[in-house]
Amino acid sequence: MPNSSSVSEFLLLAFTDTRELQLLHFSLFLGIYLAALLGNGLILTAIACDHRLHTPMYFFLLNLALLDLGCISTTLPKAMANSLWDTRTISYEGCAAQVLFLAFLFGAEYCLLTVMAYDRYVAICKPLHYGSLLGSRACAQMAAAAWGSGFLDAVLHTANTFSLPLCQGNAVEQFFCEVPQILKLSCSDAYLREVGALVFSISLLFGCFVFILVSYVEIFRAVSRMPSEHGRHKAFSTCLPHLAIVSLFVSTAAVAYLKPLSTFLPSLDLVLSFLYSVVPPAVNPLIYSIRNKDIKAALRKLFGTYISALIVGPIS
Repeated sequence: MPNSSSVSEFLLLAFTDTRELQLLHFSLFLGIYLAALLGNGLILTAIACDHRLHTPMYFFLLNLALLDLGCISTTLPKAMANSLWDTRTISYEGCAAQVLFLAFLFGAEYCLLTVMAYDRYVAICKPLHYGSLLGSRACAQMAAAAWGSGFLDAVLHTANTFSLPLCQGNAVEQFFCEVPQILKLSCSDAYLREVGALVFSISLLFGCFVFILVSYVEIFRAVSRMPSEHGRHKAFSTCLPHLAIVSLFVSTAAVAYLKPLSTFLPSLDLVLSFLYSVVPPAVNPLIYSIRNKDIKAALRKLFGTYISALIVGPIS
């Protein structure tokens, strides 16, 4: 039986075998990818070039845009190339790189969303201490911790996963390489080596989820005690984009990974994996900018009223 040393490439799951549909998928992926590059690129440019956006909230948003660019650039270009050239193959090294970068970027993004929840908690529940608790050094340290946690988690998973002997062939039931799909190819008892890394990941994810949940419970309690309706509306408006992104990120990943095994269908898995790996990086810039007057004003300042109005619409 083959093992990891005899596997030189993997076969990814194709969206379709019909040539016309492959070209249609390529066009769709290209459009989504360019939209994600444009949206995240505009947010990066606006935050980096406008000194009024050099605040903790926008610093974390800048990091989120970087992570989203990395996430979508890890999966879609290879999927586009496979659809365009009518192939399914990915090299062993390319598959390992996909696993490493996806685990790194998704893990770092989840940790960063936790940090952003803390930022909103301090801004609303402890506004007088905001400057001292979220100074430039503290923000840099929290962002570094998020990136570092994701990288550590990714290295553990990638090292463990690709040290396993593969006994079930080389066909990956996904349009990109990820840990669960590679584990399915391992020998029946070899995947137990991954238990330690899995425990670390679950502990990290659960801890982040509890922190986000507790933060928003405290935020909603503080907002509900505000006497001014305008103050409540303003507080909620600063939290809603982050809450929407967390909900989108967690719900799509949870449905993909926690669905019953009895419901396994390759087509359903493709749709779910597309939802959690491609949709959030493409939609996040829209969620954060559609009602954000500061980002719209920064884009107008950079590119002129006419160009920014075509891209993001008028300030309302």
